[in-house]
Amino acid sequence: MRADRLVATLLLMQSRGRLTAAELARELEVSVATARRDLESLSAAGVPVYPQPGRGGGWSLVGGARTDLTGLTAVEAQALFLLAGPSAATAPELKSALRKLVRALPQTFRADAEAAAEAVVIDSARWGESDHERPERINVLQNAVVRRRKVWLTYVGRKREESNRLVDPWGLIDKDEIWYLLAGTEKGQRTFRVDRIVDITLTEMEADRPHDFELLQAWQRVVAEVEQKRSLESAIVLIDPKFVWVLRDQFGRHCEVEKTLDDGRARVRVAAPAPLSIAQYLAGWGNQVEVIESEPVRAHLARIGAELTAQYAPD
Repeated sequence: MRADRLVATLLLMQSRGRLTAAELARELEVSVATARRDLESLSAAGVPVYPQPGRGGGWSLVGGARTDLTGLTAVEAQALFLLAGPSAATAPELKSALRKLVRALPQTFRADAEAAAEAVVIDSARWGESDHERPERINVLQNAVVRRRKVWLTYVGRKREESNRLVDPWGLIDKDEIWYLLAGTEKGQRTFRVDRIVDITLTEMEADRPHDFELLQAWQRVVAEVEQKRSLESAIVLIDPKFVWVLRDQFGRHCEVEKTLDDGRARVRVAAPAPLSIAQYLAGWGNQVEVIESEPVRAHLARIGAELTAQYAPD
């Protein structure tokens, strides 16, 4: 991502003293125009870097200075340690890195940064359960992404078919404790659920990766496509406003309050992949929810109600 490149640029400048946009582009595997824009962005943001024209010129830090952790503000430093701190409790390498980052911060920032690192503890285990360790395959895939090495995957698809694939790993995503791998294949970018990978082999073949690839943007496109499929059908329902939050918890982003009616009820649009899916979500509400638009959903609710009555009504 761009933030990674900016940090990498600063580290390269501090280690080499001076470098050109072309040299930076080769190191970071981006275009010369992108490298130049990054350098100009650092300068515009107040980082003491400047260009020196002419033969033997390039970009360097003013006076060979070293930046204080890339010029982070006090608020930015606190945010960094607040995010990384909880994971440091179970990751010795991260804890060591945070200690080094604290020493790199200006003295006035250190106390708040250290406090932020200890402000949150994440306990991922439910009550009565032991904590789950990260699957070893995640470590293998992360190593492949960092080293840019191809991997052989034995993968089980949604229809339970098993296949062997040679892929170029581009990045890993942890979404609500479900891991996904974004990778390049012969058919282009593909998304793999890591828990469906039954075997993985790291190779020494160099992986191909687009120069302009940014993991966050690629994942946002995947999410947009999935959410679009999840909202193919919609219905309008009426519900007491105080229960809208429960409805939103069921439908997520596919729950939109349109307005409040004169009788006090909220008019809400909900969506899902199919009318049956909407009906299944709403069936447990009984008469607390009224579907006023979507005959297919109403029909499914009537059928579900009749089946429940036949099953459970007293003789």
